Amino acid sequence: MQVLIDNFDRLLDAFWKTFQLFVVAGFFSLIFGTILAGMRVGPVRVLGRAAAFYVTIFRNTPLLVLLLLVVFGFPKLDVRLGFFWMNILALTMYTSTFVCEALRSGVNSIPLGQAEAARSVGLGFTQTMRHVVLPQSFRAVVPPLASVLIALTKNTSLCSIFGIAEGTAAMKALLNDNTADLWPIVIGIALGYIIIVELISGAAALLERHWRIT
Repeated sequence: MQVLIDNFDRLLDAFWKTFQLFVVAGFFSLIFGTILAGMRVGPVRVLGRAAAFYVTIFRNTPLLVLLLLVVFGFPKLDVRLGFFWMNILALTMYTSTFVCEALRSGVNSIPLGQAEAARSVGLGFTQTMRHVVLPQSFRAVVPPLASVLIALTKNTSLCSIFGIAEGTAAMKALLNDNTADLWPIVIGIALGYIIIVELISGAAALLERHWRIT
């Protein structure tokens, strides 16, 4: 374990980058996924079909392929965002589709009478979704959304291939310099990811418990 102690600052920086990728991509995925879910359940058929097409394409495309398309394709179009934001974009494009489907299942679990009651008092579709349907949907889908965010945390490991010095990149560098310490390094990196995942699970459990009480 001495190799982990000697490189603790390096590992801390790497997992801070992992955490940044998770937070930023998770934030944008929740926003974009919510918009996609609203389009899918909304009354405008064209938007619903466009959202369904987007979800079908990007949910079934491997994340590695999306990363390759963004990181190597965008510069060809003279779009230069920097490695961090290009990785964030690919992660968001992929993860938002799973957020959309989780939220759509939550929306479908809300009794139709509630939306009809909201419309009967003069609320439009957007107001009904914002004030009545989505708040209840989020409460209903905390566990699946937590699973999506946990998957996002693990998916950030692919960003090590594309210029981001996160947890997996640190593991590769340490293994190159310390080939005799394979298992301590691998176990140490795995524990770093487990800590982040447990923080997400704990936050989801607290949020679910709080909403159950209120």
